[in-house]
Amino acid sequence: MKFKLTILAFASVFWWSFVAEERTLQDPLKESIVRGQSIYEDICMNCHMANGKGDGAIYPPLAQSDFLLKNRAASIRAVKYGISGKITVNGKDYYNYMADPGLSTQEVADVMNYILNTWGNKSEQIVTPEEVMLIVK
Repeated sequence: MKFKLTILAFASVFWWSFVAEERTLQDPLKESIVRGQSIYEDICMNCHMANGKGDGAIYPPLAQSDFLLKNRAASIRAVKYGISGKITVNGKDYYNYMADPGLSTQEVADVMNYILNTWGNKSEQIVTPEEVMLIVK
């Protein structure tokens, strides 16, 4: 009897985790955020750090970034093509060069959705590949 209950308990946990994952994967924003996190970890994290706070001197923060939230189009262009020159983030000026990371429009949308919804940032509007194409053309 204990064995049957144990099997039933494991089956229930497995089933509910599958159902929860399936529901998550049906949400386009959540799917994009998951993909964007992977891109961020591969390409962006070396400079902007795992916590999104940058280094405070050369690399600006993405965490709770007023620039990111107030300059959506400029942020998308920066992620697509890189950026150079002065930008002001949270009242501090940064003068640096970010190389073109070579991302596709889908990858730009995904990483933007990740950074716009992580580390205290919150954006209700999903970034789509179509929006990226309109902004970067």
